[in-house]
Amino acid sequence: MTTSYRETPCSTGLQLASRYAADPEHDMVFDYLPESLMEKTINFHDLARTLVFDKWTGNADGRQAVFTKPAGSTHFRVTLIDQGYCFNAGEWNFPDLALHGVYYRNHVYQHVTGWESFEPALSRAESIDDDFLWGLTQGVPEEWYEHDDTELARLIETLYKRRSKIRALITAFRHSSRNPFPSWSGN
Repeated sequence: MTTSYRETPCSTGLQLASRYAADPEHDMVFDYLPESLMEKTINFHDLARTLVFDKWTGNADGRQAVFTKPAGSTHFRVTLIDQGYCFNAGEWNFPDLALHGVYYRNHVYQHVTGWESFEPALSRAESIDDDFLWGLTQGVPEEWYEHDDTELARLIETLYKRRSKIRALITAFRHSSRNPFPSWSGN
């Protein structure tokens, strides 16, 4: 396994896994959809809402997604995948570059008209409390954070503090050379 430019041999014990995004016998899976089909994606707006999560957690990779289409359906569903570079991968720091954690095609942000386009994800992230964050660590194998309780505490504290930066991080992307939100109106 390669993490943050370091190779680490796989070890025994609990591993992180995800379900396949669709039923492989009946559904089609695509890693790319032309713009003309994006509007047929029933949860299309989740791509913008996920920007809240990616900016908050310092996802240092581009947002990745796959699109699934059940047999006989005319609509697609987006599944957001690969959060491996949140917290800047194994570095557990937050470089906060404007283009980190964003989807590679601006079209998915065309519908963003203002802060309401990120709801309810934005309000939820901004109001999360540290007890809830600590609750998320329950059951995480100690090997996953190298038995370093101090570093885990620092990460949780940093995430808690970063809630107040989410709007500024999205604003930095908004004002980037990509001009991702052409429909934005107001502040």
